Amino acid sequence: MMDAEFWHRRWQENQIGFHQPEATPLLQAHWPAIGAPADARVFVPLAGKSLDMLWLASQGHRVLGVELSPLAVTQFFEENALQPEIVETVYGRSHRAGPIELILGDVFALPAEVLAGCSAVYDRAALIALPPELRERYVAELYARLPHGCRGLLISMEYPQHEKDGPPFSVDENEVRERFAPAWTVALLEREDILATQPSFVAQGVTALANCAYRLEKFQSR
Repeated sequence: MMDAEFWHRRWQENQIGFHQPEATPLLQAHWPAIGAPADARVFVPLAGKSLDMLWLASQGHRVLGVELSPLAVTQFFEENALQPEIVETVYGRSHRAGPIELILGDVFALPAEVLAGCSAVYDRAALIALPPELRERYVAELYARLPHGCRGLLISMEYPQHEKDGPPFSVDENEVRERFAPAWTVALLEREDILATQPSFVAQGVTALANCAYRLEKFQSR
């Protein structure tokens, strides 16, 4: 099981290959299919300093990101010329700038009342960042705190796991469906072959690599 120090070290050593210099193309292509209300509050777990938060805000959404690394949080606001209002809370240090709130803290510590107002969720690099035992806890605990009717976009990665150590880990369609059943509906929107664009994976001997986009929706309570 990876601990917090693993991720602190990655940020300190600038080993952040998962960070992208622009908004994720699969997000831009498939977010409209999610059908999230224009003014929805969107939960972004393990947010890093992702520019996807800015893109979601540009669509009229309010964004709630959570990140463990102080460096990531600081860099997000500095690199985007934002001046956050900082407030200490019982679940972490809240940084607010316009429609974006980024909490410095442990995502597993977020109480249900904080997530109750999130009618949408966007998960690009969170599920695949976690080893199997943490993935199980992550979905079973954190997604359970999101409200019924919540809609989301999940982007996962698939490759032969024996060919490379994670993170990022391979999370195939069968696992996605198993993790989210029975509380969520899961629909595969796109499977994109990206091996040719990832030379570092090729160099490690990976023979197949794809990104997958899924539409999620939590069943309404009865």
